[in-house]
Amino acid sequence: MSPDSQNPTKATGDAASDSKPASAVSAPAASAEAQAAVVSGAGRPQPDPEQPLALRSVREQQESPRRTARKILVLGATSGIAEACIRQWAQRGDALYLVARNPDRLAAVAADARTRGASTVGSAVADLDDTAAHPELLAHAINGLGGLDVAFLAMGVLGEQSQAERSFSAAHQILHTNFTAPVSLLTWLANYAAQRHAGTLAVLSSVAGERGRRSNYVYGSSKAGLTAFVDGLRNRIDRDGVRVMTIKPGPVKTAMTEAMKGSEKFADVESVASTLVKAIDRGKDVVYVPGIWRIIMAVIRAIPERIFKKLNL
Repeated sequence: MSPDSQNPTKATGDAASDSKPASAVSAPAASAEAQAAVVSGAGRPQPDPEQPLALRSVREQQESPRRTARKILVLGATSGIAEACIRQWAQRGDALYLVARNPDRLAAVAADARTRGASTVGSAVADLDDTAAHPELLAHAINGLGGLDVAFLAMGVLGEQSQAERSFSAAHQILHTNFTAPVSLLTWLANYAAQRHAGTLAVLSSVAGERGRRSNYVYGSSKAGLTAFVDGLRNRIDRDGVRVMTIKPGPVKTAMTEAMKGSEKFADVESVASTLVKAIDRGKDVVYVPGIWRIIMAVIRAIPERIFKKLNL
């Protein structure tokens, strides 16, 4: 999501249609011969005494419990990772409310979610850099969902490191989109969830925030700040029954990274989404994806500064 302009918030949604109960039809009375056959067991297939009794028919008759659709708010719904997660949530019938800045892309994502089977899909076009609009936007989204089980924050920009090195304005824009605006959203959502002692806040950070590197230290510092904020938030409201999850992906193959050198070797976005959807369901605290990045970053953090400062990373 690029913060180049502010758009007025526009909301759309759909609702599940009501269905009429089928009329009860009484069965005709059985004949005396049929009743006798039922009592005697005549006409029924008899089990083979040499074969074990099959329990499959009994199990098939038992109705499996239906999964309750989760109410999921996605902020930054047109990011590559968010879109992949939305596809999976839609396929299992969850209720979705999608927020993004680009109206055409947002409409396409929402339409795809409906096609894939989401129980309901609402959406709002909004510039998430506009922190003053956050309270009204979030209240409207939660009202549209009829509650909130999961809020997934997937907003963010890479920015241009070279421009940010020369211009504070460029650096400030990266910091605002990746740190200040998410802090505004999370502050409101955390208070809402804590009051209800329920909910999950899943926040997309990055392994880039684990140590500053010359190639992307402005982006990395914005993610480092976000990670620290989310860590503190988890420490504050976990005891209130609210799950707060920090997501630290390595490089993922999306539209945002396709121009980067070596992007063909980046992680597959669908695989990343599968990992995240499962982790959110399980209420994980911190998730590295792919998992190998937990080890990679542990090694990078362990490099002494006197050596690290001379590396071209």
